[in-house]
Amino acid sequence: MATVEATPGTDIRVITEPEIYLLGRQTVEAAELDRFLADHGVSWESDSEIAAEVLSETAGRVCYMSFAKPRPGGNSAYLHHIKEVGHGSVLEHAVWNFLFTGVSRSLTHELVRHRSGFGYSQLSQRYVDESVAEYVEPAVIAADPDLHALWLEAVRHAHDSYVRLADRLNAKLAGAMAGADRTSRRKAARQAARSVLPNATETKIFVTANARALRHFLESRGAAGAEPEIRVLAGKLLDVLVKESPSLFSDYVRVPLPDGTFELTTPFRKV
Repeated sequence: MATVEATPGTDIRVITEPEIYLLGRQTVEAAELDRFLADHGVSWESDSEIAAEVLSETAGRVCYMSFAKPRPGGNSAYLHHIKEVGHGSVLEHAVWNFLFTGVSRSLTHELVRHRSGFGYSQLSQRYVDESVAEYVEPAVIAADPDLHALWLEAVRHAHDSYVRLADRLNAKLAGAMAGADRTSRRKAARQAARSVLPNATETKIFVTANARALRHFLESRGAAGAEPEIRVLAGKLLDVLVKESPSLFSDYVRVPLPDGTFELTTPFRKV
């Protein structure tokens, strides 16, 4: 990310890359799994030590009670077969928690369209002061000095308008909402002033999703026709997921695109 001067005393931080924080993953209650197996007279142990993979395999084996005579090849082969035959429902039991930062409001407008298998908690512009300016610049604009200057001018204007509106609204509402507490007045000012902020405004969003939903996201937002910013995010998310669970996500291939990003493809679409 880079920082450039906006108006006197104010910096606009221009962000060009998203950041992903993996905040949560599942664990397996091994004693309970063993109790279930013992209650049903079988003995079984997955060769994977990754909770998401063990739970997905367990869910699949419950469907057919195939613990006693598992196919050879272990967890990797089992989950490969699951993807191959499209038995994607068992992947819904593998869940992760992420925090995405350095993404634009434009990106999250597309991200939250993914409803099934996802949960979201996003930064509120009503409560959070946006006078500390952070904006996400599209790569195609950042690569051209003239376009960058034009974009930066528009962002500066919108940002300055937000700051002035918020200040004047605070003063106006001090009288109109004299009986209200300070937090309520500031919220009322910010929720009106934010109307001038652009889609480029940086935001933070907490995301919880299961493996099946994440695969759908990777395939739709990692496609060549996807918007470039969210395609970059999909690529970074794939990096995290392959480390987390290679048996669930290592089937994806990166295909270079003319803009320097990559399309994500897999032989097991729409699992």
